[in-house]
Amino acid sequence: MDGAQGFPDGFLWGGATAANQLEGAYDVGGKGLSVQDVMPRGITAPPAQAPTPDNLKLEGIDFYHRYARDIALFAEMGFKVFRFSIAWSRIFPLGDENEPNQEGLAFYDRVLDELDKHGIEPLVTISHYETPLHLARHYNGWTDRRLIGFYERYARTLLERYGKRVRYWLTFNEINSVLHEPFMSGGIATPKEHLREQDLYQAVHHELVASAAATRIAHGINPDIRVGCMILAMPTYPLTPDPRDVWAAKQAERANYAFGDIHVRGEYPGYLLRMLRDKGIELDITEEDRRLLRQHTVDFVSFSYYMSICETATRSALSGGGNILGGVVNPTLEASQWGWQIDPLGLRTILNDYWDRWNKPLFIVENGLGAKDILVQGTEGPTVEDDYRIDYMNDHLVQVREAIADGVQVLGYTSWGCIDLVSASTAQMSKRYGFIYVDRDDDGAGTLERYRKKSFGWYRDLIASNGRSLVDRRD
Repeated sequence: MDGAQGFPDGFLWGGATAANQLEGAYDVGGKGLSVQDVMPRGITAPPAQAPTPDNLKLEGIDFYHRYARDIALFAEMGFKVFRFSIAWSRIFPLGDENEPNQEGLAFYDRVLDELDKHGIEPLVTISHYETPLHLARHYNGWTDRRLIGFYERYARTLLERYGKRVRYWLTFNEINSVLHEPFMSGGIATPKEHLREQDLYQAVHHELVASAAATRIAHGINPDIRVGCMILAMPTYPLTPDPRDVWAAKQAERANYAFGDIHVRGEYPGYLLRMLRDKGIELDITEEDRRLLRQHTVDFVSFSYYMSICETATRSALSGGGNILGGVVNPTLEASQWGWQIDPLGLRTILNDYWDRWNKPLFIVENGLGAKDILVQGTEGPTVEDDYRIDYMNDHLVQVREAIADGVQVLGYTSWGCIDLVSASTAQMSKRYGFIYVDRDDDGAGTLERYRKKSFGWYRDLIASNGRSLVDRRD
């Protein structure tokens, strides 16, 4: 342990990204189309039928051509780990081919070479909202059991290629989000308003089985590999002390716990089985599915955390903005410019809850503040005076330190969008999370030049001190 400050030696400080939000080069190197290439408005409107010029994700921030310089900036901050995803349609352009695209594999070889040169550990997400469009259009995405086999082939290709170079893997990003954003998260082409809950839960089941299959493959290739699940974490508080509100909050939290329970424990929890029975949902679950889930559980649990919500049995309460899941406004909390309520203590709460529930190492793989940054001229060139981001991250990391002191085992922390990206939820550039400003606006104009924000130096100093530079600002 690193003194009284609470961050252990070897704590993995770093940043997180997704291929569809930063790579660009959507039609370069043999890449096929993904669901993201036809989502020009993020999740705020129905997807288009084909790529449109105003889809900022098509160019992203051009990481495909600028990865070496970007990774050098991460190294300058002292990153110990970099979370990135591999674009499925860059490896299997349609998703159902027998042979991978070698040019796509070679690109990620180069990315890994660059990370290795700087001593940065890779953390790879196999599927991060990037289902090949062909699988969505021709199979209706993860509603079709055949996607398990396609994913298994894809995962085996990655693990055989990179399994000696990459220790930490995540199977699916925010797996619980399929229920809320089926096209983006599950490649399900049926419009949301026409989807049956039966189909949604069957799709999640297929993903859970595929995740277990990938875990089996990974451990067979290299026993040192650590495979994690990834959950959208959102602690839910009762709006009032009314027992009905307390129960409503518990039910909402269980909806998030459910898929983590299956990943970690290897079987469906009783509360989820009851909910399915009550809804008249009968899932197609084979004995082989049960065996895979039972025998190939995850090594750690990773999650995103941005906000908490409230829940009430009285649905007349005002709903608030949220990271996909939404929720009821908490009157005690302030909110970001996008309506996401800011709750540092909620991060300590979720860390303790997950540790108590699963007793598995935890990894915070997304956290940060989306804000409208203003580029100004500083003493060393253009910069952003983003003290609001520094305060947000400082306060959340103080709570991580407290959770570690509580006895929670936390592997690391990767700040979301460590370099400005195209937003997944809104497809905007103006919703910025990074320590590095990218010169591009919501209309697609800009030079794509990179500039260090004030938070860049703050995070660099934080990593160098292994958290000792944090300031406890609690009253």
